[in-house]
Amino acid sequence: MLRVIAIDGPAASGKSSTAGLVAERLGWAHLDSGALYRALTLAALDNLGEGGRRQEEEWRPQQVVDLAERLPVRLVLVGNRFRPEVAGVDVEQAIRGDRVTRDVSVIAAIPEVRTWVNTQQRRAVEDCGGSGGSRGVVVDGRDIGTVVFPEAPLKIFLTATPDERARRRLFQRGEAVDVDLVRRESQALAARDAADSNRRIAPLKPAADAVL
Repeated sequence: MLRVIAIDGPAASGKSSTAGLVAERLGWAHLDSGALYRALTLAALDNLGEGGRRQEEEWRPQQVVDLAERLPVRLVLVGNRFRPEVAGVDVEQAIRGDRVTRDVSVIAAIPEVRTWVNTQQRRAVEDCGGSGGSRGVVVDGRDIGTVVFPEAPLKIFLTATPDERARRRLFQRGEAVDVDLVRRESQALAARDAADSNRRIAPLKPAADAVL
């Protein structure tokens, strides 16, 4: 049986922190799929130019995938957590800034990019033992239970109100949590939700058999 727990949900819903705690409690590994999309976005911005591109069709899909293979962009298991690397450099901190956040949903909507990321995730789980070994993997993202690991025995979908998620995001960034900032961040999260839920490939939605 596949030893994977799939946790999906929108941005700042608490899925990554929950997945990390569950993995720690079980002695499993934790894979944050969003970190890989962010690492690939960082690599694309650094190497293919900012260019003001904001639409999916303005990126050359194969060029982005070839870049990911060449650098490479990859996940490396450190302790019980997969960390993102670009050209051998840990980019866990670099991928969390506004520059990457602004474009990650555009890069993540490219079908060829999603196929590449899904392959990397499955490979990481297989290498870790999640496909029959003794160590399982808790994977969080937006389409883990619906696309990447639809056969996962346990699927969870986490969400919260936009305002609560905005407060979480501001707290994570160490910013003051005041009414105006919460409103602006809530609006940004709502825009991200719309982009994720309406993309052509693997839109954000709970699996039919997910625990809500």
